[in-house]
Amino acid sequence: MPTWFIGKIRYQQTDDSVAVDTQKDGSPEAPKLKTINETYLLDAVSYTDAEARLYRVVADNTPEFEITAIRPMRLSDVFHIEGGDNWYKCKTYYMTEDDKGRQKKVVSNMLINGANLREAHQRLADNLSTMLVPVEITDINLTPILEVVPYDALEPEIPANLKPLAQVQAEAEVNT
Repeated sequence: MPTWFIGKIRYQQTDDSVAVDTQKDGSPEAPKLKTINETYLLDAVSYTDAEARLYRVVADNTPEFEITAIRPMRLSDVFHIEGGDNWYKCKTYYMTEDDKGRQKKVVSNMLINGANLREAHQRLADNLSTMLVPVEITDINLTPILEVVPYDALEPEIPANLKPLAQVQAEAEVNT
């Protein structure tokens, strides 16, 4: 089962919506900066791994940023379906019986993407319809998550001084 971490970053960006006014002496004033906060969901082994993966995901697109928070997020499943920009956190439950025959409620948190709330609900209901027990959807909330990064989404980088084992073995066979 994957371990999911929420990673939050903050950076400064020039505000293009504010018109550049001139001061009384005729020199243009400095551009206005606005603070941008972004949230990512990462599948990682530990806090350190989550931080390293967050740096690899964000460093290409965002120049000077700082990581403001990394915390675990308990999810039973993440559904990624093409065609949805927003991520919704869904709370579901189903009823089961324990060893003594008493009814027990099992609560699960899931994440699904969709264009709007109605689409997210429909997608989740479609995915849960294959379960053997009836599942009730109790809550669906919009999250600030911009991107979900599964563990296999980032390929490990091979340092320049190392070669893959298959390539080394092929070269050895050619030389013998």
